[in-house]
Amino acid sequence: MPLRPEDSPGLLLWHATLRWQRDIAATLAPLELTHVQFVLLACTWWLNSQGEHPNQLALARQAGTDVKMTSQVLRTLERKGLVERETDPGDTRAKRLRVTDTGAELAPRAIAAVELADARFFEPVPVDEAVSLLRRLAGPRP
Repeated sequence: MPLRPEDSPGLLLWHATLRWQRDIAATLAPLELTHVQFVLLACTWWLNSQGEHPNQLALARQAGTDVKMTSQVLRTLERKGLVERETDPGDTRAKRLRVTDTGAELAPRAIAAVELADARFFEPVPVDEAVSLLRRLAGPRP
């Protein structure tokens, strides 16, 4: 006997995800970033702040995104003047990533805005419980 739709964890997760995605999109719209642009900019900025200049593959792994899609989105971020892609001297096929001054100014503002949106979205659940559950659901990182 199938579950009633309102009792289906998968359907509830789907609806919660859609609501969360709408909230994040609305938060990022004034900053002229899509969600995936935000994730890749934020990850690049964070890795740069740790002294790393990742290539596109390392960034895709950090962000959990597809490598080809990552490359396409990085081209957009580069056109916007937020990220620079430089040829890796050790591997001319690879591109090393660096956030520009404009990107370095935007990234922390965007992160703060998204964290505020997340806090509002997850407000009904204590943060430590939400993080614990989401880590369990996400499973180990590849």
